[in-house]
Amino acid sequence: MSRYRFLLTPTWLGWLALCVLFAVACAFLAQWQIDRREQALEEINRVVSNYDEDPVPYAEVRDLYDSPSAADEWTVTTVTGEYLADDTKLVRNRAHAGSIGYEQLVPFAVSGSEDIVVVSRGWLPTDSADGSLPAYMPQPPEGEVELIMRLKPAEPAIDRDAPEGQLASVDTAEYSAEIGEDLMPGAYGLMSSEDPAPEQAPQQLTRPELDEGPHLSYSMQWYAFGLLGFLGWGYAARIHARDQDLAEAEDTQGSEEIVHRAAGVSTQDRIREARRRRRLRSGQLSDEDIEDAWSEEHLRETPEAGGEQQPGDRNLRDQELRATR
Repeated sequence: MSRYRFLLTPTWLGWLALCVLFAVACAFLAQWQIDRREQALEEINRVVSNYDEDPVPYAEVRDLYDSPSAADEWTVTTVTGEYLADDTKLVRNRAHAGSIGYEQLVPFAVSGSEDIVVVSRGWLPTDSADGSLPAYMPQPPEGEVELIMRLKPAEPAIDRDAPEGQLASVDTAEYSAEIGEDLMPGAYGLMSSEDPAPEQAPQQLTRPELDEGPHLSYSMQWYAFGLLGFLGWGYAARIHARDQDLAEAEDTQGSEEIVHRAAGVSTQDRIREARRRRRLRSGQLSDEDIEDAWSEEHLRETPEAGGEQQPGDRNLRDQELRATR
């Protein structure tokens, strides 16, 4: 562990602290992606639960158009009444099938009550010559109409001006103030069908996609990024320790180079010897080192088994044996 003592220096502790801060930031970003995935799953569950259900009479769900909850979105409703076509409005900058256009809003007076519900009849493309106007403006059916619509919560106000006859969002409070009528404040209806059907109608908005998005994979990537910071710190520490060992081996080799040259030792053997000496000092001997030390000791005790040793070699081996004992 002594070779990694440098990890306790301020420099390396500072880099470790940066890795910790980076990991914390990555964890927050990963949790943010998980939260977005949960929101997407909630929207998918609402579509699955409500979108294709049988229509419910308006009288049974009237309170939902006054103050709906998130779980009530897409509730299918059937209602009878009459369009107030003179109060038609357009909501600008509405996306549909990759294009930007308008959503046509018309108040709908419910029969047998004083309620007026905002109905979105669908999407209109912009005029090719004048982008501030829709390409066409279909009129709603006259007289009594039976509607099937899906509940959508009213949208918040947007701090953005709109031309006369248009709204920046489906803000029922602003709509009510502009036409001077009390509209159901909490929700509006997204028209699915009209009876009688008109000759021309806006394009119906597409069914919401049941796609949770890539949020789960993004969250896993952020966790991986946080872990990579520590892996990079550890890898840098290992490289630094190795460089220190090599520098130490070169110093040892330089101090003993005269002795090795006198004994006729090759450069490769000197490097191998320097690494072996480093293992001796650290006490991390390999099986080969222990076997060599044992053989050398017995060769000194029985000179007839081998040739006469050089004094320099004998001194070196004595030091190695003392290190192993």
